[in-house]
Amino acid sequence: MHKIKSSLKKIVAMILLFLVLFSNKIYAEQTTDNFEIDAKAGFLIEPTSKKVLYQKNPHEKLAPASITKIMTILLIYEALENKKIKLNDLVNISEHAANMGGSQIFLEPNEKQTVKDLLKAIIIASANDAAVAMAEYIAGDEENFVKLMNQKAKSLGMKDTNFLNACGLDEENHLTSANDIAIMSCELINKYPEVLETTKIWMDNITHQTRKGKKIFGLSNTNRLIKTYPGATGLKTGSTSKALFCISASAKKNDMNLIAVILGAENPKKRFGEAAKLLDYGFMNYQIVKCEPAGTIKGKIKVRKGEEEEINIAVKNQVTNVMQKNKDQNKITSEINLSDEINAPVAKNFKVGEIIYFAGKKEIGRSDLVTTKNIKRASLLNIINKLLNVWLA
Repeated sequence: MHKIKSSLKKIVAMILLFLVLFSNKIYAEQTTDNFEIDAKAGFLIEPTSKKVLYQKNPHEKLAPASITKIMTILLIYEALENKKIKLNDLVNISEHAANMGGSQIFLEPNEKQTVKDLLKAIIIASANDAAVAMAEYIAGDEENFVKLMNQKAKSLGMKDTNFLNACGLDEENHLTSANDIAIMSCELINKYPEVLETTKIWMDNITHQTRKGKKIFGLSNTNRLIKTYPGATGLKTGSTSKALFCISASAKKNDMNLIAVILGAENPKKRFGEAAKLLDYGFMNYQIVKCEPAGTIKGKIKVRKGEEEEINIAVKNQVTNVMQKNKDQNKITSEINLSDEINAPVAKNFKVGEIIYFAGKKEIGRSDLVTTKNIKRASLLNIINKLLNVWLA
């Protein structure tokens, strides 16, 4: 009896092992070749390299709802960077901004709010009234701000986009695409990574300063992934009757950032679920590969007519790339293209060649090779001393 039970246990264990291995194989196949999302359009990108990891209907022109505000936020940060505005500036709220409707913080006409609090309300609570108030403050009125939005979109190569307002309320030709949302999302977090400190905030508040006195107003993040998805860092949600439910979701794991765009999901649960599914797909199947750090010495080069006869050369910028796990995992090799010699005087960080990195036969990036210090042109005394050293050696 004991032997029968022991045999049954072994058989059950073997069956379980087979099922685990078989199910893992199926899942692996689904997450690579057969992966699909349930939404009108989707996009997955690594923002540093701009490598596209997944796309579905990437150029279909769709209503973006409040994802529009990514461009509004980008232009606010640019205005701050250019010192056109300051965070502690007081913005007078117009009647137009106060009457926006939709997602809002219920600003009142002639109320004054700081740029800092309006920006926070746009990022966390997706406030339409705050977005329009900032548009007016930067450009004079919303119409002029929309022109800036479209100019910026054009400069970024967003060919599927036409903005008609600063907040994302439905209008007939207010359209963009998953591809273009990925472009402006990358631009925002690459150029202004500090925005992620605000997009990660779950709850906060601002103080209304109206004629009736001060009143605390709570802000709650519209992006549920901040609480439910490990590593989530942002970025922006949107929903209207025309756009349905949308999100540009950013997350970071193992030193890799990803941005997942979902457009036209049928409900909020589907929006967040499909975004999480996209992010899981990226983190499961891809990884960041880093080549030699900036400053790595890669040899020497001769210096003609210099106080020194040769100089070290180094990698200027570290090359990073996103590679598919278990497929692009070939040994990283490099090829150097370098001048034979250079003439003095030599300045530090002067480009003398480049290094190209490969995974197998595929190029994954390149960096300049630069000089590591200054070398002056040799004086007559230096030349005489060198000649004497040769003769006396």
